[in-house]
Amino acid sequence: MTVEIYRDAWGIPHLRADSAAELARAQGLVTARDRAWQLEVERHRARGTSASFLGGSALAWDRFARRARLDDTARRCFADLERRDPGTARWVRAYVDGVNEGLADATAPEFARTGLVPGRWEPWTPLGVWLATHILFAGFPAKLWREQVAAHLDADAVGLFAADGPGTSGSNGWLVGGERTVTGQAVIAGDPHRWIEDPGVYQQIHLSCPEFDVVGLAVPGVPGIAHFGHTGTVAWAITNAMADYQDLYRERLRRTGAGVEALGPDGVWRRASRHTETIEVAGEEPVEVEVIETDRGPLIIGGPEGLDGDPADPTHEDGSPESVAPRDPAALREPSGAPAGPPLPADSDHSADSDHSADWDHSVDWDHSVDWGHSVDSGHPVDSGRSADSGHPADSDRSVDSGHPADPVGVPVAVSLRYPPRVTGDLGFSALLPLLRARRVGDVDRAFDRWAEPVNVVQAADTEGGVLHRVAGRVPLRAEANRLRLVPAWEPGHEWHGWHVSPRAGLTDGVAVMANQRGPAEPLGVEFAPPHRADRIAALLAGKERWSAADMPALHTDTHLASASALLDRLDALDGLTPEAAALRDRLLRWDRRMDAGSADAALYAAVRAAVVRRLAAHPAFAALTTPPAYPEVFQPWLALVPRVGFALEHLLRAGELYGIDRPAAVRAAIEEVALRPPAGVWGDTHRLAPWRALEPEQPYDEPGLSGDHDCVLCTSGVPGLTDRAARGPAARYVWDLARREDSRWVVPLGASGVPGSPHHRDQLPLWLAGDLVPVVTDWALLKKETDV
Repeated sequence: MTVEIYRDAWGIPHLRADSAAELARAQGLVTARDRAWQLEVERHRARGTSASFLGGSALAWDRFARRARLDDTARRCFADLERRDPGTARWVRAYVDGVNEGLADATAPEFARTGLVPGRWEPWTPLGVWLATHILFAGFPAKLWREQVAAHLDADAVGLFAADGPGTSGSNGWLVGGERTVTGQAVIAGDPHRWIEDPGVYQQIHLSCPEFDVVGLAVPGVPGIAHFGHTGTVAWAITNAMADYQDLYRERLRRTGAGVEALGPDGVWRRASRHTETIEVAGEEPVEVEVIETDRGPLIIGGPEGLDGDPADPTHEDGSPESVAPRDPAALREPSGAPAGPPLPADSDHSADSDHSADWDHSVDWDHSVDWGHSVDSGHPVDSGRSADSGHPADSDRSVDSGHPADPVGVPVAVSLRYPPRVTGDLGFSALLPLLRARRVGDVDRAFDRWAEPVNVVQAADTEGGVLHRVAGRVPLRAEANRLRLVPAWEPGHEWHGWHVSPRAGLTDGVAVMANQRGPAEPLGVEFAPPHRADRIAALLAGKERWSAADMPALHTDTHLASASALLDRLDALDGLTPEAAALRDRLLRWDRRMDAGSADAALYAAVRAAVVRRLAAHPAFAALTTPPAYPEVFQPWLALVPRVGFALEHLLRAGELYGIDRPAAVRAAIEEVALRPPAGVWGDTHRLAPWRALEPEQPYDEPGLSGDHDCVLCTSGVPGLTDRAARGPAARYVWDLARREDSRWVVPLGASGVPGSPHHRDQLPLWLAGDLVPVVTDWALLKKETDV
């Protein structure tokens, strides 16, 4: 069979083959050639072996991956795929064959620097990569934070830190129906907000065979095009639905002569599976990990002896980890790679400097809104044909705001994780080939019926006028308390009972907007993004009757910060300021509220915001939250107080009362502080790109300044109160034109190649910074042939 590999002017691969299987092999081969180092990092992360070449900084992740049984779950899911869908299983195997073929000739410089030799991919490795990438997407560690807040303050405080307050980031997507476009055909556009990684998390690619011809954004290490694709007659895109589909259980465990037993909800002690594994750590002694799994799921915190049996990693005094796992609890570090340490006190010489780097995490949207009175299953029937497991009925009478669950005095801390793929053996890979073969929105709809994880909001449109706006993924039906906090495994009422039916929605005035806000997925979630980005996109779209694909970058790059109102309103109410502070206050009240990289006013606002955050976080009312429990390091960023205050600042400033904190005094002190020592430059001086890399380059890049902020449509996220540096932002931008696919556009933050020094490693960065897009090329005559394989 013939497989042809072409490239366009940006080095984007275009692959043509005689069959879907040969095309999958070619996709794996090209991905290995372009992204060998990235693929091997992801393979090792999925297996929990990345510390073997990255050293102690990767140990926290490896320990979590082993204890959560990610690799074993991937194996189970692939075995299930072979039974249920052998055609897709063979297609995945073909992709893996291509990866192994490409890795055999890999020469990425990172291999020589670390001494790593590319290993062999197994058929289940792509499933492991997918699972490791998304296991923290639903943000189950946020339940640990809620426990802390409820225990040390009260249940109402949980809402103060989450309810409709700013989130760390999210994704934008919008669908403009044909009645609102200049061509009469729909346009879909958006930008997923994720870690800005080097190499990038999305791979631009074109896949063509007799069965299908698709352009889209692939996830390196996974065959096909899952999230964003255009077949010529139908296009689709997704955002994170913010659904809650993972549960944490407090376990009662005991050791016996035969092993470990766990107490179940029926009062019976049952044998838990148990074994030990050894993690190799480059330059250090190996680390042994005890892996325990109960009927609920694998243990991820503590054990029969409690937290003492869970080796703690060094932490800063503020509770943030000293070394962190790649991406998941990530650290923003200075260019030297040394940890920057905890934030400086407000009265230090650098108190107005809002670029205090610290360890933090927003690999998921973990500070969004929550309706604490909302029922998880209100109005949505159980899909009785997809039962998860049997057990006791949900206990709807249990209180959801009682703080910690009932926990007998002296019972050691042990927490298990229950997540759908571990329960069902299904990661949703059966959706991938049907998506490539889709011709109409009905095909996309049926494909997403097979979707499992992560839970997404999907938009699609076709050339016949069909549109789709729905949620896809598997969310268990269970008690309300499961969604909000840790629940006791030994009490009945917390089992899963089938799956929610996926909600659907339509268009309003010919438009649908998704930006992680409360929308069709509301019945499935707890915390959502604030409405600012969604409202801004909707307002911009309402400002013009007819839109074209070429108009969309203006929305991608909008920098208006609506969430600034809460702080500006507090500033407006102040009197008796010093002349310098009064002048600064008046200047900020005249500011256009745009977070442009070249704006000195945006820099001043960010400095005042950071000073307010630090002062609120330092108040004695929150003192109990400054030292989190000694949970494993991978969860510590969810428990760090300053980021929590920073991302909830809008709501904390607007709440009727805040535990006796004098907020006007805090705001007054903050603006006086910044007026005394204002930032010298513009927003882009401190708000700079900070891509995540598994291995820092030998010659560090001078990363550019960025426009935007975490509540702008141009969502580039720092951490107010800690750092302005942005590790998250648009991991790609796309515009899918249903009138002419050739008029579609896309861009990624860096480039198509993952090889440092390649001409296509960072060639798209200037376009990404400017908001420009590159053409989607589908005419083979305009492409340069690279080789046949």
